[in-house]
Amino acid sequence: MQDMEEIYRNYSIIVYKYILSFTHDETIAEEVTQETFYQAVKDAEKYDGTCKVTTWLCGIAANKLKEYRRKNRYSEEIDETYPSADSVEEQVYRKQESLELMKRIHAMPDPQREIMMLRLYSELSFKEIAEVLGISEENARVTFYRGKVRLRKEMQEYE
Repeated sequence: MQDMEEIYRNYSIIVYKYILSFTHDETIAEEVTQETFYQAVKDAEKYDGTCKVTTWLCGIAANKLKEYRRKNRYSEEIDETYPSADSVEEQVYRKQESLELMKRIHAMPDPQREIMMLRLYSELSFKEIAEVLGISEENARVTFYRGKVRLRKEMQEYE
């Protein structure tokens, strides 16, 4: 296994974007990423090399995110942002459309759902997605394209 500092340098952005794709909150993503690497240091001897380092780290990250959500379920902060120049109606419509899109993505089967989330919300490249999921870059690209076509069709029907 590589040195943990090198692993952090090479993979922290992937883990961060992975968590950010679920939380949409940079502060939480940073905190969970740090917890992930802390746990990885503690459990480094448990890594047996049967999976890619990114797969191992994203597995730890998923568990740390679940743990974070359990601990912070009742202490979520209220978003105190001020309304933008957009009308209230436009803001509501965009929020509803965004929510509908998210519902449609979450209704997709794995691994299509995961690829869509990593690409759209984590902004990972197809190469990074392939590495995280242990699939070929071409598979990630084709699966994303098919998902995008599906979403476009479903969202046109929604309108």
